Amino acid sequence: MRTALQRWVPKEFLIPLAAIMAILMLVIPMPPIILDFFLLANIAMAIGILVLTLSIHSPLELGAFPTLLLLATLFRLALEVTATRLILMHGFAGAVIATFGKLVVGGNLVVGLVIFTILVLIQFLVITKGAERVSEVAARFTLDAMPGKQLAIDQAMNAGHLSENDARQRRADVEAEADFYGAMDGASKFVRGDAIAGLLIVIINLIGGLLIGLVGRHLSIGQAAHTYSILTVGEGLTTQIPALLFSTATGFLVTRSGAREGAAAHALLDQITAMPRVFYLVALVLFALAILGIPPLYPLVLGSAAAGTGWMLERRHQQRTAAQAAQQATEAAPPVSATATALAKINVARLQIEVSASLIPLVSGDAGRVLSDHIQGLRSRIAADLGFVVPTIDVRDLRDLGWNAYRIRLRGGIVGGGQLYPEHLLAMGGNLEGIQPVIAVKDPVFDQDAAWIPASAKSRAEMAGATVISAATVLLTHLGEVIRHHAAELLSREAVRQLMDHVRQSHPTVVNELLPDGLSIGEIQQVLQNLLRERVTIRDLPTILEALGDRARTSRAIVDLTEAARQALSRMIVEPYLAADGHLHVIVLAPATEQWLSQHRMVTEAGPILSVPPAVAQALLQQLRKAAQSASVQSTPVLLTAGELRWALRRQVERSLPQMPVLSYSEYPPDLAMQTIAQITIPTVADTESALA
Repeated sequence: MRTALQRWVPKEFLIPLAAIMAILMLVIPMPPIILDFFLLANIAMAIGILVLTLSIHSPLELGAFPTLLLLATLFRLALEVTATRLILMHGFAGAVIATFGKLVVGGNLVVGLVIFTILVLIQFLVITKGAERVSEVAARFTLDAMPGKQLAIDQAMNAGHLSENDARQRRADVEAEADFYGAMDGASKFVRGDAIAGLLIVIINLIGGLLIGLVGRHLSIGQAAHTYSILTVGEGLTTQIPALLFSTATGFLVTRSGAREGAAAHALLDQITAMPRVFYLVALVLFALAILGIPPLYPLVLGSAAAGTGWMLERRHQQRTAAQAAQQATEAAPPVSATATALAKINVARLQIEVSASLIPLVSGDAGRVLSDHIQGLRSRIAADLGFVVPTIDVRDLRDLGWNAYRIRLRGGIVGGGQLYPEHLLAMGGNLEGIQPVIAVKDPVFDQDAAWIPASAKSRAEMAGATVISAATVLLTHLGEVIRHHAAELLSREAVRQLMDHVRQSHPTVVNELLPDGLSIGEIQQVLQNLLRERVTIRDLPTILEALGDRARTSRAIVDLTEAARQALSRMIVEPYLAADGHLHVIVLAPATEQWLSQHRMVTEAGPILSVPPAVAQALLQQLRKAAQSASVQSTPVLLTAGELRWALRRQVERSLPQMPVLSYSEYPPDLAMQTIAQITIPTVADTESALA
């Protein structure tokens, strides 16, 4: 049931109302009794936020912290202004401020002022300045590392470690993390400004109170100094203590480098108690101090406590290790999944990974079993994406390979390879100048600058903005890219026959209508291979077969059949290229250019091609490359053209721009919004026409 407050004030209005109330407090006088309540509420809120920052598992769980910090700073400044007004006008600002002032000042005014000054300096020079610097560095490193993290997510998805939904969530988390640290970089300036404002307000209270006490209230210098110094110190403490707590909470939130997988408090305790022998060393030093002449009571008590703590922690670690070893010994071999069994029954074109002798530890023993499981997951992932079962993959060692080398073979031919360092991690991007030693290489998958670094330097490399992955992940990512790139070669006729038998169980009419008189298995295979060459999934095989059956009545040309299948899969083809706003970013040809290319389209036995002069072809590729490079990194632009020109144009650009999709207008869903990012006009068309004339 909704409370009375929720009925009268909607939840979305609570924060704006709180901000408006804080602003009104800056100009409207407030009774001391209400000020006391708000001061205590401010302290309680600061304590709660500090505990919360130590309890959350990820900074993103408190993504609204920058906004909360701004509201808390505004509220605290309003309290300081209200307290200043009461101090200067009435010489009294409530019981809370008076109590804090007497507690610190006590019987010695000078000592009280010195203690208060030290607290303010700690707040301003240590906590606030440190939190501000960490926020600035974290924001810069997070933004620098964002492209690398996005690439790592893509590699993990390609390797089968992540599903598409998980990858989408990871990308959203990366963007949210960048937004959070960027906001924290700005919000930390609020903390710094609040500390400066608090110090200035204390000075104003002290000087203004002395003047008012001497002139307005005709007090002696001693009475005025005593009265207003107590109030000033009390007011400063009641506002600076919450400010110090908020600054500390900010520091905890942005310095969670070692607590990524759990609450910071738990991570801190786990890491401190991870090495029990450290406590033995502490105990030894304390015992030595007792021998050297320090009064022995406290060193002996503390040393005994440290030695006892170390002994208990070491015993706990031994028990935990023994339990883990017993569990591993009693665990049976994991059952073979139904997917793995089904995959093993299909023996089509052979894929093979060859590794050198130095990489045998990576593919044998426990590491080999983990790698095998990951390969099975990769095959299942690709099967779900592409629509057919990837052939089994053999892994074997080859003694004559170079040190740490590996090769990927398809049908006996080498289609990929590189070098792996199992004891190292591959870092891509970022500034690795401070990490030694490193082995500079090229990423074997995407041909980017990379370096193999020691495993102990992982945290430093990530803080420097690098994307860090293991040797096994490099191998799996490379294998996944090879499979996707050569998917058409992996689809054999036997695989097509098995796919047809599977479809026959759920759609017998479609298969019986198409086979054996409509199309042969070989013709269907060629159509499916054409789709796979352009990375079009064939998992909706019934729709493809229906389109082939309809077109086969008028034409059995493989190109016509492929275009018919593409039109039937239009929404599935377009979906991977949609931008975040749901639009399709397209590159189109100018009408004159498109007409000129259509006139130079030539039909051959292998399908339509473009018969154009080399200068025109080069100009076309340059224009397309420039348009693709200027597009947003959040989406892949597609080249949109007429249906009769699509096949020939795709063959023209696929060698130089293999990643650029080419779609026809007939493949474009009519209810989908598009955004034209470039129009291609070939300057040499007119010159070529003149030369030919």
